[in-house]
Amino acid sequence: MQALVYTGPNRMQLDTRPVPAPQAGEVLVRVHAVGICGSDMHAYHGHDDRRPAPLVLGHEAAGVIASGPRAGARVAINPLVVDPDCPVARAGRPHLSPTRAIISMPPRPGAFAQYVTIPERNLLAVPDGMPLHSAALSEPVAVSWHAVRIGLARLDQAQPRVLVQGGGAIGMGAALVARHMGAALIDVAEPHAGRRNLFAHETGITAFDPRAHTPAPDRYDLIIDAVGAVATRQAASQLVRPGGVIVHVGLLPGTEGYDIRRVTLQEITITGSYCYTPDDFAAALHALAQGALGALGWVETRPFGTGVTAFADLDAGRVDAAKIVLELDHTTAS
Repeated sequence: MQALVYTGPNRMQLDTRPVPAPQAGEVLVRVHAVGICGSDMHAYHGHDDRRPAPLVLGHEAAGVIASGPRAGARVAINPLVVDPDCPVARAGRPHLSPTRAIISMPPRPGAFAQYVTIPERNLLAVPDGMPLHSAALSEPVAVSWHAVRIGLARLDQAQPRVLVQGGGAIGMGAALVARHMGAALIDVAEPHAGRRNLFAHETGITAFDPRAHTPAPDRYDLIIDAVGAVATRQAASQLVRPGGVIVHVGLLPGTEGYDIRRVTLQEITITGSYCYTPDDFAAALHALAQGALGALGWVETRPFGTGVTAFADLDAGRVDAAKIVLELDHTTAS
């Protein structure tokens, strides 16, 4: 089969790999669409020791079951593999289980390939009429869904004023989910001009350049930090209102930035947000299928064979879209 392989810092190549064999409880999925995630880019830059080269990356995928009793079924892949008997998983928080593993990290190859294996319990049926390239968005939108959901659960009011820091796929998803969940106001801080324009054109949500504009202090009830940098933590500390909530979902390294004295004196809640629960994933897929998050013009699709160029374009900042999804053509021999 054809696969897109990370071979070293800033290097991807198309290669031929054997079709993987499912283990007990697993199925073989013929991948039709797979998104490029920020964590894929982090690995591409050589900054993720959990993803050593050579490795097939990719975990935002949808496709068709290739064999077995459910062959031909269209599915979205929940890439987070957890022992279902783990006490943490049984308590309803499988994403925090010490047994958790994700495809695209050894020993599980990722979905930048024509085929991938996954436990059958990790597959969700894609509704009729829903394009598979849209179903592949379920994973990043589930991350956003989880972040907004837990932020709202910790807040003492409905219809909050929300700031999303970062206009990539997680930030885009968070803004759309916040609107879907009833936010009264949504602003997005994004330095990339093309993405700011994309927000305005595709969603009607206001995006501003945080390098040129600073909102008034205490403006927001809920802040979703989809960047996770020192600068965004500093800004969040000042822009959240007393008693407000900051959800830290970005995965950039570093620990500095929060004004802990203000956090203490103003009883500001800071919470991390990692991945999603199975219910979050199912809710994200349902919302996308129902069109509840609006048109998906913020997504760019490209042929799988152009994956090397797609990584280079993202790295160089030549992409305005919040997400690139690679589509595979299975009409040719694999």
